Amino acid sequence: MKTYEGFVAPSETFWNDVQAAWTLAKPILLKGPTGSGKTKLAEALARTHERPIESVNSSVDLDAESLLGFKTLVARDGESVIEFVDGPVVRAMKEGHLLYIDEINMARPETLPILHGVLDYRRTLTNPFTAEVIVAHPEFRVIAAINEGYVGTTPMNEALKNRFVAYDVPYIDGEALQQLLKQRVPGASEEAQRVAYAFARDVQHEVKEGRLVEQAASIRSLLDALELSQHMPLRRAIEYAIIAKIDEPLERAFLRELVATWGDV
Repeated sequence: MKTYEGFVAPSETFWNDVQAAWTLAKPILLKGPTGSGKTKLAEALARTHERPIESVNSSVDLDAESLLGFKTLVARDGESVIEFVDGPVVRAMKEGHLLYIDEINMARPETLPILHGVLDYRRTLTNPFTAEVIVAHPEFRVIAAINEGYVGTTPMNEALKNRFVAYDVPYIDGEALQQLLKQRVPGASEEAQRVAYAFARDVQHEVKEGRLVEQAASIRSLLDALELSQHMPLRRAIEYAIIAKIDEPLERAFLRELVATWGDV
């Protein structure tokens, strides 16, 4: 298992492949289910290259002001003057930070074209609020994350998607997952570690077969359950951290049956 600044790579070549896009200043699109480690990967890249992160959490309420900034009245020398407060995109471009756009496909499609010039070879932005032309700092980088097919998401505009280099970030499994559980929750018992891994393996299989939603295989939720297991039986921990968040009653019942196959834990 290869770990880079807390991120567990799904394969030996994956980290180097993503690093290539970073080195070339290519905008990076991370595709994968919730809890697969997309945000962890972005944070690991930022730490590796010692770049601060400017984060944007996408939603239908995301607008140009949320991205670029806004005008406000401030008192100066006894007078009220208008100043512009830079938003995350402008700050990242000027200071050479990493701009991380989470769940980019939850934003309204009409909001994001303002970033087209930022994401292509021009690496420039004309701020519509100030008319300032901003040329990106050489260290400026962009990473966006996407959960495809989830409620509230829309397909990315092809002109926007074409500006990214895309990487699939799958759930990790096998030895890499076993090592991650031990590394992140060292206080959990060996039995809890063993059962948590076996449960995850079974759930991932059922997800691939289409019998469970991807959310059930979230590594983030599995780690939450293992942490809770230090204070309660693992079965109850899985109920709170994983099963209770599944909407479909039949899928919740199916998960409980999976847990039961591992006995009283």
